[in-house]
Amino acid sequence: MNIQTIETGYASIPLHTPFKTALRTVTTVETIVVKVTCDNGVIGWGEAPPTEVITGDSVASIVEAINTMIKPLLCGQSLLQREHVFAALSSSAVGNTSAKAAVDMALHDCLAQYAGMPLFQFLGGYRSVIETDDTVSVNHPGEMADDAQACINDGFTTLKVKVGRDDSQTDIKRIEAIREQVGPDPLIRLDANQGWQAKEAVRTIQKMETLGLDIQCVEQPVVRHDLDGLRYVTAHTSPLIVADESVFSAYDAKRVLEARAVDMINIKLMKTGGIHEALKVATLADIYGVACMVGSMMETGMGITAAAHVAASQPNVTWYDLDAPLMLDGDTIDGGIEYNASHITFGNRPGLGITGLNERVIQWHQD
Repeated sequence: MNIQTIETGYASIPLHTPFKTALRTVTTVETIVVKVTCDNGVIGWGEAPPTEVITGDSVASIVEAINTMIKPLLCGQSLLQREHVFAALSSSAVGNTSAKAAVDMALHDCLAQYAGMPLFQFLGGYRSVIETDDTVSVNHPGEMADDAQACINDGFTTLKVKVGRDDSQTDIKRIEAIREQVGPDPLIRLDANQGWQAKEAVRTIQKMETLGLDIQCVEQPVVRHDLDGLRYVTAHTSPLIVADESVFSAYDAKRVLEARAVDMINIKLMKTGGIHEALKVATLADIYGVACMVGSMMETGMGITAAAHVAASQPNVTWYDLDAPLMLDGDTIDGGIEYNASHITFGNRPGLGITGLNERVIQWHQD
């Protein structure tokens, strides 16, 4: 099964409502779609949304990396020697993790189809159903409380609440308003997206604990390179502290785990450069007795389907943040994962289970 062609296309899909974090506001998801065709007729799919504030990747850089660095190396290679292929993909360029992730997804889709298995089974098959949280964008406290209630009304039991955009006192008011609105039962996870300083994070989290706001975890409270700050926050607060932007690779995970800087790691394919490296991060975390979450950037159903398959395949991936397609007014694919409120299921189709594309939203690039 040799890789015959690698093609790229561009898609743009609006969101129902703006998605706001400490780092950015998103109103439209742009993404690069990747199609890998093998000489036996198997076709695999992947995608890469540009997330400049996190990965540094743009639409132009993703397309350039795939077409000029990755494609010449991989075309003609046999996927039956997959470790050789993934090593070549990893070394094709420095950085460019989103471009690598899109191709990696498509290659794994091809492999699982060749094996006649859904991807989550091909990778390990640990679970057949997972349950995602639902995200509340950072806004005024009252608006966030209303949004949180809407999530609960839609059948979600876990809220991922964005904070860190303004001062920490406003963040406390946001969580007070949400907890007052939704009551004591829903789980609340915070994501500061690097928005706090270490001591500020400790003061803010401890104040929330004093107020009885019952926070399950706080994701990436400090800037990604501040390992000492992460360790300080973890040591001085009760909620679980989760590394996100601090961990792109297995090497990053090793540094964080050796330092005992966090309680969990959030794995995202766009950071790791795809499934191959993501599994290394999960395995390394498991060795240290640390659980993982699988999350995503603002991706369409194509990328989220790949992330969900990874999440379901591994025993130490216990939390899931995979609600991005629910925010979109449309999608790039037919098939893939299915949502029943917060529950995600996979079906029995091989690979990613993609049955078709929404060609109306994809513009294919010409060689």
